[in-house]
Amino acid sequence: MSLTIKGGRVLTPDDDLTPANVILDGDAIAAVESEGIGEDIGRTVDASGCLVLPGIVDIHGDAFERQIMPRPGVHFPLDVALHDTDRQLVANGITTAFYGVTLSWEPGFRGGERFLELRSAFRRIGPELSSDTRMHLRFETHNLDAVEEVEDCLTQGEIGLLAFNDHMTEILEELAAGGRAAEAYADRGGVSVDALLAMAQGVAARADEVPAAVARLAASARTQGVRMLSHDDMTAETRRLYHGLGCRIAEFPVTHEAARTAKGLGDHIVMGAPNVLRGGSHKRILSATDTIRAGLCDVLASDYYYPAQLHAAFRLAADRVLTLPAAWALVSTNAADAAGLDDRGRIAPGKRADLVVVDDSNPRLPRVAATIAAGVVRYAAGFGPESCRRSDA
Repeated sequence: MSLTIKGGRVLTPDDDLTPANVILDGDAIAAVESEGIGEDIGRTVDASGCLVLPGIVDIHGDAFERQIMPRPGVHFPLDVALHDTDRQLVANGITTAFYGVTLSWEPGFRGGERFLELRSAFRRIGPELSSDTRMHLRFETHNLDAVEEVEDCLTQGEIGLLAFNDHMTEILEELAAGGRAAEAYADRGGVSVDALLAMAQGVAARADEVPAAVARLAASARTQGVRMLSHDDMTAETRRLYHGLGCRIAEFPVTHEAARTAKGLGDHIVMGAPNVLRGGSHKRILSATDTIRAGLCDVLASDYYYPAQLHAAFRLAADRVLTLPAAWALVSTNAADAAGLDDRGRIAPGKRADLVVVDDSNPRLPRVAATIAAGVVRYAAGFGPESCRRSDA
C-alpha cells in the first residue's frame, strides 16, 4: 500500500530541514516532493508542524534484559518480554534494533542456556516484530567452549553484528573484593559469590587460548560479511589489534588514546546515548559529549536505555554542540553506515521506508508522534495540526 506523509519538515540527505511530502510505495520511499506538489497517493498522514526524520538505527541496545529479568532471579517468558521491548522501540522511534545479546562463560542470565533460548526466540518471533530485529552478539572472549556455536550462528546468518568483550579482569576483581558488585554478578548467574569466583578463576586459567579463538571467530565473521566491534578499548594497541582482525567499529572506548587511534584508522566510534543524556558516563569514564565535540564519536547507541537516542540528539542540538541534522546522523545515517545497512538512514527515493515523525514543539522534550517501519505505521500517538503543531514562540 502507498502512504503519503504530508506537511512535515523533512530531513533530506543534504542535511536540510525542508517542508516536503514523503511518498512511500510499499516498504520503500518512492519520492520526496516539495510541499503542495503532486497529488496524495494512497493513505495520508498529516505531519504538519512536525519533523520527519530517518528512523533510528540502534546498533547496541540491551535494555530488553530488564523485560526478561526485571529483578534478580525473576524471569518472564521471552515472547512476552520481546514483544514488550518491541513496543518500546517503535514508541521511541527505533526502526532497526540490534539486540545486545551477551554470550558469556558465566552461568545463568548471560550464559549458554539462556543464549540458546534467545536464539530460538529470535528465529520464532523476529518476523512478527515491528522494528527490524537483529542480533548484536556480545561474545565474552574467554568463553572458549562456545566458539563452535558462534561459528554456527554466523554461518546461519543469525548474527547481525559481532562484538568482542573482555570483562574477565573486571569480574575477577569485583568478585575478589566482595560487596554489592560481586553480589550482583552472582545474582545474575544464579550462584554464590564464592562459586562464581572459582568458576572465573578456572576460565581465566585458559587465557592463552583466547587470542586464537578471537582470530578464528573474526575470520568466520569476515567470511560471512558480518561487521565486528571491539568493546571498551583501553589502549591504542588494543584498537590496532582489533582493527587488524577486521573490527572496524570501536564501541565505548575507555580512553581518549583508544578513541584517537580509532579515528586515525578510519574506524567508526560508538558511544552511549545515555552518557549524553545524563551529562556523563555512569562509570565515570569518557564523556560522550566531550568526544563528540572533539570529533571522536560518530554513532550513539541506546546502550541500556531505549529513549536515550532520541533525546540525546535533541539535547546536542539544544546545547549547540551540533546542528540537529548532524546530531540526528549519530543515531540514524552514521549508525546505518557502521552496521553496513546502506538501504536506510536517509530519506531518499529507493531507501527503506523507515521514518519517525517528531513533535519538537519543546526541543528539550521531543515526542514521537509516529513511527513508520518498512512503510507501515507501527506507532501513532496522534496526527494532525493539533498533535504536531510546532510553536516558534
